[in-house]
Amino acid sequence: MENRDHIDTTLNHLFRQESGKMVAVLIKIFGTENIEMAEDVVQDALVSALETWKFRGIPDNPKAWLYRTARNKAIDIIRRKKHSKTIDFSDPQKQLLTSGYTLKTTMNNFWEEHQIQDDFLGMMYACCHPDISQENQITFILKSLCGFSTKEVAKSFLTSEDTISKRLYRTKEYFRKHKIRPEIPNKSAIVPRTEAVLSAIYLMFNEGYNSTNADQLIRKDLIGQAMLLCRSLLSVERTKLPEVYALMALMCFHAARVDSRVTTEGSLVLLSKQDRTKWDIALIQSGQDYLNRASFGDRLTMYHLEAAIAYEHCQAKYYVDTDWNKILEYYDLLLDIANDPIVFLNRSLVILELKGPKEALKVLDKLKNNKLLENYYVYHATLGEVYYRLSDPTLSKVHYEKALQLTQSKWEQQFLKDKIDSKR
Repeated sequence: MENRDHIDTTLNHLFRQESGKMVAVLIKIFGTENIEMAEDVVQDALVSALETWKFRGIPDNPKAWLYRTARNKAIDIIRRKKHSKTIDFSDPQKQLLTSGYTLKTTMNNFWEEHQIQDDFLGMMYACCHPDISQENQITFILKSLCGFSTKEVAKSFLTSEDTISKRLYRTKEYFRKHKIRPEIPNKSAIVPRTEAVLSAIYLMFNEGYNSTNADQLIRKDLIGQAMLLCRSLLSVERTKLPEVYALMALMCFHAARVDSRVTTEGSLVLLSKQDRTKWDIALIQSGQDYLNRASFGDRLTMYHLEAAIAYEHCQAKYYVDTDWNKILEYYDLLLDIANDPIVFLNRSLVILELKGPKEALKVLDKLKNNKLLENYYVYHATLGEVYYRLSDPTLSKVHYEKALQLTQSKWEQQFLKDKIDSKR
């Protein structure tokens, strides 16, 4: 009998890697008005895998097994519902699903590898319909197509799980009512729709880079998935946009530093203390190549500037070599593009390095009543460090303890506890 932990690990990995693709294919078959039907088939396939593999063992090709199971369950549904109005079979390709002679062959065509990737990207863009708010677009992509839990999506948005559940419901209702066709948009609509797609990819990457998972600070599976999805966009001519190259560069620069972010015991390591010999030079070079290729066109996006900031950190041989003045220029340009409080917060850390804690505190005072940051642990951790450098251990401890309450990551909690203990 197969070890249950090994089965769970394998299935969890498959769920992250493949569930979104299966959902996208099944939505293509059932229609966007039947999203929950598609999600149920994927869940049923996963349950079947868990029940079967614990007795027969994990198959040689678990991905193919899962796809085949989902396909067979979809065939069963088509047979049961071909005379009902639940599924719209008016599309010429779907009409072939209603005949017993062509059902299996037509169904197999939906599960061809190239078709799966196209459907996945098409569904990503369908999620980014202009009539759906951007926060709902990204929420739906992360939850239904990228395998995120409601808790993980909530952290990405710095909001509650209840809010995320309501967003998902509203988005599904919109799909159900309007029956949006999953496809990559035409040239005139590609830029605004890609903005939401890239936001989802970047949030996915950030969840991998700094995970909500209690047992893992870094989740390389999510990092890899985000980078793979971004590369998929670069494999399609219509989606080879400057901002896509820029985001790919940004993720390369950050991913290059992953192995230096934690000690062998799993403790968090600040950028200033990281062993730069562990940085992945090949990934940094790839990031430079992508950033160079992002320079065409007339749009300067947040991804260009964030990638430029990340490059400055990567190209500094030692922390003291960091060009903080250039980084500050990039942050100022970022604030011109979007007056984001988190960008403003990150900029304050540059001020701390360049001009000291007094000037940094002046900057942070402008964020005092920001409700978004009030529940963001990094904001309070930053204030804790600033007050420590101002020789105010009382206020420093207050903010470090507040930060400690706001993060659920045991690695971040331990890091903050060490900070509090070291500053007594």
